[in-house]
Amino acid sequence: MELSGLVHALRAEGPRAGEQPPLRAVPPAEQILPRIGLLVSEGAAPEVVRDLGALVEAAGCRWLFGGLSPATLGELVAALNGYAAPPKQEQDAAGLPREDRAYAAAAERAAEAGSVFLHLLAKLEAAKTQESLGVPVVGPILSRVMGPIYIFAATHIVERPWTNTKSQSVAQEVLALLVQAVGCGSVAEFLRGKDEDEEGRFAAVMGLLKQELTKDTWKRNPATKHVFSWTLLHITRPWLSHYLERVLPPSLLISDDYQEENKILGVHCLHHIILNVPAADLCQFNRAQVVYHALYNHLYSREAPLIQAVLLCLLDLLPILERAQRQQNQGRPTTPCDEVLQLVLTHMEAEHRLALRRVYARALPAFVQRLGILIVRHLKRLERVILGYLEVCDGPEEEARLGILETLQCTIEHAWPRMPCRLPVLLKALLKMIWDVHTDQGPTPELVKAALLQGATKCLILLDRCSEGQVKVLLEGVYSSCEETRVRECIRKVQENT
Repeated sequence: MELSGLVHALRAEGPRAGEQPPLRAVPPAEQILPRIGLLVSEGAAPEVVRDLGALVEAAGCRWLFGGLSPATLGELVAALNGYAAPPKQEQDAAGLPREDRAYAAAAERAAEAGSVFLHLLAKLEAAKTQESLGVPVVGPILSRVMGPIYIFAATHIVERPWTNTKSQSVAQEVLALLVQAVGCGSVAEFLRGKDEDEEGRFAAVMGLLKQELTKDTWKRNPATKHVFSWTLLHITRPWLSHYLERVLPPSLLISDDYQEENKILGVHCLHHIILNVPAADLCQFNRAQVVYHALYNHLYSREAPLIQAVLLCLLDLLPILERAQRQQNQGRPTTPCDEVLQLVLTHMEAEHRLALRRVYARALPAFVQRLGILIVRHLKRLERVILGYLEVCDGPEEEARLGILETLQCTIEHAWPRMPCRLPVLLKALLKMIWDVHTDQGPTPELVKAALLQGATKCLILLDRCSEGQVKVLLEGVYSSCEETRVRECIRKVQENT
């Protein structure tokens, strides 16, 4: 019997009020569904999947689930998930990736497969209330199909090259219905469980992803890394520590790729792990050191987005490493924070690309705060960086200069005994910057100029305090000879500060 004929037969034999549908003329599900699954797995035409959706919609719950084993339905769902998957990452003889039309076709297939999943989940929900089926029948089936259905939804729920508006909408509906079918209130609850003692479905999902997250396979399916990272971000403290051995190796693997996009994605995954796994678990088996060395190697990159992600991640990892060193009584003369800052300052000193200068300057104050008084170990190089960055305008938003002014403020506050001997060069650099900002005729907004002048003024006040009023004395002659109102206002604030 053709699928279309089977659909018509099922509809014709539909149940009357208070009756079970007579199914003698219709082949049983355990005969027809495995054949359909085989057709789908072998690359069936879209018409077959559409007819399958109509079949599931028309069939009664007892026909669909009554004599069907969960394994058979699981194989059908897995075949549909494979049918909707984006094309494998293959290259032609010229080394060029597949054309966009292959991804467009994948989006159409995803919408068709998603429609089948919607009908199937609706039938499972309806079957729970039927006396002849109920939870004892539906539960094992749901346990078998929810992993592949979740992976389908996670593959297509976010805008990707292989999705379109329709496929994303269907994926959102499928995920919402799946979460509802298992009795959960959110995707996070679906994955992790309702409380810490309840086992969620994350282990099952990772079990399906495991074979695609190996060194040789993870790049074949372009969706795998996104499904993994999207899923990982839903697991937080304290649940994530239970799965550390499952999520850390793939995160390191993705971050170690040669493509910048993959490196950044891997670093984001590592950052999430650092924030949501207890320090004791991270330090066990030297895991934190492994992550540190992986991140440290990325600091040699020349890509600003990657450097920004790495620096933010390191700032949360360094306290964990330093606490572990103290507990092990390792009397090292320098800390990992010293190592990172030394390399960062080396790169900053010679850096001419504005994007990287901004990233470095934004992160620098946090490193100074972390080291505290120990920043005196890096004062010579830090001073050269501060002087060089104060001198160069970096565009309308002046992010690098603002970051360096904040760095200078933190440095003065923590290493104030070492500042008086550096007063001449710092005072000259700050006054020059104030004059440059005042005379700037470029597109810099007035609010940015005001922030720069306010930051420079605060630095002058801090320098005056740690030098016992020397700045006020040196600025007296400047104030009396300067006729520019804006510059005089900055100097007046320093002189009036007590």
